[in-house]
Amino acid sequence: MLLVAARELARQFDAEPVFRNVSFEVRAGEKIGLVGPNGCGKTTLLHILAGLDEPDIGSVERHPTAAFGLLEQEPELAADHTLRAEVQAGLAPLYKLQSEAHELADRLADTSDAAELDRLQRRYDEIHLHLDRLDAYHIEHRVDEVLHGLGFDPHDYDRPLNSFSGGQQNRAALGRLLLSAPDLLLLDEPTNHLDIAATEWLEDFLLRSSQAVLVVSHDRYFLNRLTSRTLEIYRGGINDYAGNFSAYWSQREERHKVLRRTWEKQQEFIEKTKDFIARNAYGQKSTQAKDREKKLERVELVDLPPEFDVPPISFPEPTRTGDWVFRVEELSKTFNSVLLPPSGGEGGRRPDEGADARLAPHPGPLPGKRGEGERPPRPLFEHVTFQVDRGERLAIFGPNGSGKTTLLRILLGELKATTGTIRHGTNVNVAYFDQQLTSIDASASAVEAVRPVHDPSVTPGQLRGLLARFGIKGDLATQTVGAMSGGEKTRVALARLASAEPNVLVLDEPTNHLDFWSAAALEEALRTYPGTVVFVSHDRFFLDQVATRILVLKADGVDVYD
Repeated sequence: MLLVAARELARQFDAEPVFRNVSFEVRAGEKIGLVGPNGCGKTTLLHILAGLDEPDIGSVERHPTAAFGLLEQEPELAADHTLRAEVQAGLAPLYKLQSEAHELADRLADTSDAAELDRLQRRYDEIHLHLDRLDAYHIEHRVDEVLHGLGFDPHDYDRPLNSFSGGQQNRAALGRLLLSAPDLLLLDEPTNHLDIAATEWLEDFLLRSSQAVLVVSHDRYFLNRLTSRTLEIYRGGINDYAGNFSAYWSQREERHKVLRRTWEKQQEFIEKTKDFIARNAYGQKSTQAKDREKKLERVELVDLPPEFDVPPISFPEPTRTGDWVFRVEELSKTFNSVLLPPSGGEGGRRPDEGADARLAPHPGPLPGKRGEGERPPRPLFEHVTFQVDRGERLAIFGPNGSGKTTLLRILLGELKATTGTIRHGTNVNVAYFDQQLTSIDASASAVEAVRPVHDPSVTPGQLRGLLARFGIKGDLATQTVGAMSGGEKTRVALARLASAEPNVLVLDEPTNHLDFWSAAALEEALRTYPGTVVFVSHDRFFLDQVATRILVLKADGVDVYD
C-alpha cells in the first residue's frame, strides 16, 4: 500500500532553496533512512510529510486512511502529566474504544428493544474485534514494556513530567509516539537521548513492527541495523539508494567514481575537439573542423558529482600538561530522591541535575522524618577510582542514569562529590562541551559567541577563520546562534572550545547533532589532537574510532578497558 508520495517538492526560506525537485514514495512497512548534511532540509521535509509545513512547489499525496506520527527534536509535552500518563496518551484511541465497549455493555444490559439490541450488539462485537486485532487487552503491559525499554525506572512512572531532564522528556515523547502506532513513523533523531541499551531496544522494537519508518539519524549503527533503503538529500536534490547505511555509503562512492570518470572523459573529449577545431579552422581539414564544432554543440554536458562540504575541524596545538591530568580516588555521589516542585530548574531540569541524573541532589541527609514522596538517599555511584594520563582519549560509558554527566561536572568542579577526592595535574587548561550547548549565547551571532574570554582583542576576521574550520562560513557566521540548526550550533560550540586554546577537552555527547561527515571530521581531529580528551558518547561508531580507553561507570565503581 502506498502511504505517501512526494511530487516535485521545493521549499525555500531565503535566496537559495533548501531543496527542490524532491520526489519519492513510501510504502507500508518500509524502513527508510533519510540522510544528508546539516541544514539540507531533512527536518523540513519531515514536517511537510506530516502536514505541519507546506511546500512552495509540488504536492504531497497521503493515503486517506493512513495515520502519520512525527517525533520532533524538541517535542511539546503536557507538563501536568505524569510520565505514565504522557506515554499512555499515545493509546488514547484504544482507551476511547475500551470506554465505548464498557458503555455499550451497560446499554445492552438495560435495553429491551430487539432492533436496538441488535444494533448495539453489532457495534459491541465490531469494537471487540478491533480491540482484539490491536492487542488492546495487554495495554498496560505494552506501556510498561516501552517505559522499561526506554530506560525508565518503575519508581519514576508517577513523577510529573516537569521534574525530568530535557533528555528524559524527549524519551517520554518517543514512548508516546511508539504506543500510538501510526502507519508511518517520521522520526527525527530518535536515539539522541538514548543510551546504548535503549537504542538496541528501539532497533528491535521497530524491526518487529509492521509500521513504515522514515528516520533521520546520525547513528550509523542504528541505520545499518534498521533500514533497507536510504534517501539522500544534498544540494537541493534527492537520491534513492537500495540498502542500509553501509550499502548507501559504498554505492554512493562507486556512483561518484563512475560519474567522475565520465566527466573526466567528456572533458578530455571537449578539450581535444576544441584543439582540433582551433588548429584546422582554416586549413585543409576545415570541413572536418566545422563538423566537429557541430558535434560539440550537441554534447550533453555531464555535471561533476557534488562532494560533501566536510569541515576541516582542528584544535590548536596544546600546551603541555604534567604526566597525569586527573586523579580520582574513592569518589561517590549520593542523591536524595525528593520530588521537587515544577519551579526547580529551567525547562524542567532540577538544580544541579546532570543530563542523565534521575534524582535531585542534596548535600546530606534531611533532618527529622522523611517527607511524603521521598525515598532514602541512594548513591548514584561510589568507589570510583581512576587516573587520566596526558594524551589519553578516555570514553566514559554507562546507561542513562549512571551519572556520566555528573561525573564530568565533578571533574570540572561544577558539582561537589559526596566523598572522595579529585586532583588536577599541573598546567591543566580544560574546555568543556556540554550536551545542552549552554556554553554558547543563543542571542549572539556565531562570531561573537566564539570570542575567547582570555583574549578579547581577537579580530572578527580571525574569528571567522576559526568558524570556517568548523564549517560555519559566509553569512552563517553572522547569524544568531539561536536560529541555527542543531548541527550548526554544535559546530559553533566546538569552535568556542578551540578558541579557548585548551590542553584538555571534556566532551559530553559531542556528536548528538552532527551529520556523518562532520562527525567523521571530528573523529579525525580528536585522533590527531596531541592533548587529552575525556568524553561521554552513546555513538557506538564514534566510540570505536576515538577512544584509547573506556571507563564503564557502575553503581559500585568502574571497569576500565583498553
